[in-house]
Amino acid sequence: MPIISIIVAIDEKNAIGKDNQLLCHLPNDLKYFKSVTQGHTVIMGRKTYESLPNGALPNRRNIVLSRNENLQLERCEMADSLEDAITLCKEESEVFIIGGATVYAKAIEFADKLYITNIHHTFEGTDAFFPNIDLNKWIESSRLNNEADDKNKYAHTFVVYNKNKQ
Repeated sequence: MPIISIIVAIDEKNAIGKDNQLLCHLPNDLKYFKSVTQGHTVIMGRKTYESLPNGALPNRRNIVLSRNENLQLERCEMADSLEDAITLCKEESEVFIIGGATVYAKAIEFADKLYITNIHHTFEGTDAFFPNIDLNKWIESSRLNNEADDKNKYAHTFVVYNKNKQ
């Protein structure tokens, strides 16, 4: 079985989005997301897929979760549950859960690794949230601080956690 990883950008109150959109445009985070997930499988809910500006993500195997068995999406495989999607990936080294909130809430129970971008800001009017990270269950393995700059309006930190196997 592959390493099950979650990748997400969250604000200081664990918000991940508003109206099926990202919290903000953070080019640094988009580059990070691409570099980490490229060449791997990404698993997402249907609404997350619909929020992608150009459909399926290039250079990645895209699996979309939907209970609509007639739904077919270009360059995507379909699965009706997170468990089924992961079963499709049993030969892979690492797969990435990329959203949305309902999928994250389910996946965090059995994920092995978290790639969290902490955006150092609180956004108003958000409607989708990431579950609280229980630091008794996760061990921080890396951290990279990034200051705000001309292209990135908010300071942010890339943090990677591994599940505490005790």
